[in-house]
Amino acid sequence: MHDTVQDYYGRQLQSSADLKTSACCDSSQMPEWLKPLLANIHPDVLSRYYGCGLVCPELLDGCRVLDLGSGSGRDVYLLAQLVGPEGEVVGVDMTDEQLAVAEAHREYHREAFGYDNVRFLKGYIEQLDQLGLEPHSFDVIISNCVVNLSPDKAAVLAGVQRLLKPGGEFYFSDVYADRRVPETVRDDPVLYGECLGGALYWNDFLQLAKRQGFIDPRLVTDRPLAITDPALHPKLGNLRFFSATYRLFNLDGLERDCEDYGQAVVYRGTIPHCPHVFVLDKHHRIETGRVFPVCGNTWRMLQESRLAAHFDFLGDFSRHYGLFEGCGGGLPFDLAPTATQESASCC
Repeated sequence: MHDTVQDYYGRQLQSSADLKTSACCDSSQMPEWLKPLLANIHPDVLSRYYGCGLVCPELLDGCRVLDLGSGSGRDVYLLAQLVGPEGEVVGVDMTDEQLAVAEAHREYHREAFGYDNVRFLKGYIEQLDQLGLEPHSFDVIISNCVVNLSPDKAAVLAGVQRLLKPGGEFYFSDVYADRRVPETVRDDPVLYGECLGGALYWNDFLQLAKRQGFIDPRLVTDRPLAITDPALHPKLGNLRFFSATYRLFNLDGLERDCEDYGQAVVYRGTIPHCPHVFVLDKHHRIETGRVFPVCGNTWRMLQESRLAAHFDFLGDFSRHYGLFEGCGGGLPFDLAPTATQESASCC
């Protein structure tokens, strides 16, 4: 599988226009405040972008960030501007051709930004322990449509958990299926390269994340994918695929379910570019100044992470009221884009 992916992304694909699905988002959907930062990135880097989501979480100034499967470096150079000169962004990729593009334009970006705070490492995202990276040394780890390409996703998540600081998060976009992908799809090199063959059934992903210590994965955004190459349709049958962004907090002691302790938070409106509302995930849209009831896990995600200074916290864990209302199962994705999603951040 490594050889298949290296060939597909190193030699067969020359630009994002060569992709055969709608996974790669239109940059026009990026938030307005990020567009000037995107404009600072070299065109050769932008042309080889193969991501499926926007992996720019809040409050990155001064953070140390790791990008798994960094490719030509678009997200690395975008995040480099967000972490600033006091932060650092490290990109890991296994494809020589992609790394060559990223490295070739380091001086260009140093001059554009006024500082050099990035570095690129060749390696496999399943073998992060072999790259000389210190355990618990990253505030945020990101990945953009790459985990599905890995033949050992459990090893990827184990490596992520090892490298994240307590309270840090894995904020990443990937492709998921509405059921388990059959072997005929998994073994097709084009479908695998297009991020479909290696896509996990969404519920298998949730169980895998929990086994690797990420007890309460939070879905941030999602959208259905269209297969734009008609030759691929007969191979896929009734399979449906989704691009989804999750955030996984590295916190010990999170509970399997959303338990109610009578807690609430009040958002101060102080996170940059979020003056009126902060969106933690798809089900937590927290308005400024409004008392917002939360489960114990959400309370801890906000209180024990870099987000804490921007919230007031009400309550504690001294009294338990049972399962938090609205905690349920079922397909978490929307089958068609909603009005909100059509205008949502995605790139």
